[in-house]
Amino acid sequence: LKQQIFGKLDEVCKPGAILASNTSTLDLDAIAAVTKRPEDVIGLHFFSPANVMRLLEIVRGKKTAGDVVQTTLKVARRIKKIGVVAGVCFGFIGNRMLEPYMREAMRLVLEGATPEQVDGVLTKFGLAMGVFAITDLAGNDVSHMVRESHREDIAHDPSYQILSDKLFELGQYGQKTGQGFYIYEGRNKLANPEVDVLAKRVADELGITRRTISDEEIFERCIYMLINEAADILDEGIALRSSDC
Repeated sequence: LKQQIFGKLDEVCKPGAILASNTSTLDLDAIAAVTKRPEDVIGLHFFSPANVMRLLEIVRGKKTAGDVVQTTLKVARRIKKIGVVAGVCFGFIGNRMLEPYMREAMRLVLEGATPEQVDGVLTKFGLAMGVFAITDLAGNDVSHMVRESHREDIAHDPSYQILSDKLFELGQYGQKTGQGFYIYEGRNKLANPEVDVLAKRVADELGITRRTISDEEIFERCIYMLINEAADILDEGIALRSSDC
């Protein structure tokens, strides 16, 4: 769909117009390839809620021109966002770091933690939202589509996705449906007992022995995954500097 849209934009937009995509996980180079102006195609990935989040990933494709990057950096400053230039890979910087972070959080729930415990550790550390609250805000239907496009890459260990997939099948997408990893009453979120039932069932199916998990283990397994992935992103040149992660 995105390629169809950019193919059409290429036909109707004037020469020199910048074609920017808010895509968060799709291959920007594949999108640029359907146009006759790949040098003018760039990623401008806003994070939700976009009116609050200051980060703006500026995704530079293989053929994106330097003046296009400079122009979009100026636009970022004008709208009071922090523009961070990223290379092309699955998830770029932000969502690529979120994937292993969320993976560990999901595993922790299968192993015996609760979404409330995990999120409590993360917000106590200083993060604005916990990982399960983020998932419910973005929508489990959206993350399901991301998982569908990424199945081959994570086929070696799909276990951590099963819980999210079960909630998707039940139509529990998060805030938009009033129920996801939490139950929502207006702006208040409450524990969803169905998540614990599902987690126990999936754990039994996978032969996972559930146990009491400490806050320290939650902190280390989630935060260290962010740090390790950021190191890989820097090492691969996807990010230019450590502050960009």
